[in-house]
Amino acid sequence: MLTKRVIACLDVRGGRVVKGVQFVDIVDAGDPAELAQRHAAGGADEIVLLDITATHEGRGTLLETVRRASAKLFVPFTVGGGIRTAEDAAAVFEAGADKVSINSAALARPELIGEIGSSFGAQAVIVAIDARRSRGGADPVGEAEVYVSGGRTPTGRRVLDWAREAEQRGAGELLLTSMDADGTKTGFDCELTSRVSAAVDIPVIASGGAGSSTHFAEVFGRGRADAALAASIFHFGVTDSRALKAELAEAGVAVRLPC
Repeated sequence: MLTKRVIACLDVRGGRVVKGVQFVDIVDAGDPAELAQRHAAGGADEIVLLDITATHEGRGTLLETVRRASAKLFVPFTVGGGIRTAEDAAAVFEAGADKVSINSAALARPELIGEIGSSFGAQAVIVAIDARRSRGGADPVGEAEVYVSGGRTPTGRRVLDWAREAEQRGAGELLLTSMDADGTKTGFDCELTSRVSAAVDIPVIASGGAGSSTHFAEVFGRGRADAALAASIFHFGVTDSRALKAELAEAGVAVRLPC
C-alpha cells in the first residue's frame, strides 16, 4: 500500500512566511528557512514554499529565500511562484528545489508544463490549481472555477477540465487548493478533491482547510487524496507532522512514521 504524504506549506510574501483565511486577512508566521527546518524536523514528508505575490507583482521567485530554506532541508522541497519559463524553473532548481509548482503561467501558456518536464522530468512538475466552487450552479463542485494571480482573478475555466489537460500536458502531480476552505481549519473540501482525483491518474495533493488529524484522515479516505498539505496548524503550534502521523496511523491511514 502506498503511504499518504503529509506536507507543510510556507506561503511567502516579502521574504516572510504569512498565512491568511480564504486568501485574505494575512498575518506573519515567521522566517522561511527557520520554519522549513522546523517542519522537516517535525516529521513532514515534504516542504512546499510558495512565493504568493510574485505573479501579481510581475517578478520572479525570491531565489535567495529558496537558497536559505533549501540549505536547511533533508526532505523533498517544492517551490512555486513567479515561474514563467523553463529558464525560470532551472534557476529555482539550481537554488535547491526538487520540484516546481506552476499555476498562472501554466494556464497562460500550457506548453510550459511539457517544456519543464522535458528537461527535469514530469515528477518535478506540479501544476497548482486554486479552485472556488460555483455559486448558484446546478453542480457547484463539477462547475468549480480555476483562479489565478494568488486567487485574485477568475479564469472562466472549470477545475476538472484543467486538471485533465494539465495531466495530458505532462504534469507529475496536482496541488489542489480549495479557496473556500483555505485557512478555515474546518476541513478539506473532500468532495472537490475526490472529483479531481477521479478525473486524473496522477497524484493529487489536497490543500485548504486542515485543522485536525480527522480532517487529514477524511481527505485521504473520502477525498481520495495522495497527499495533504497544511500551514496554519504547523506554523502556530497546533501540532507537528510527527504527532499528526501518529494519530493517522492509529486511525489506520498508511503514513511514513518518522524515526
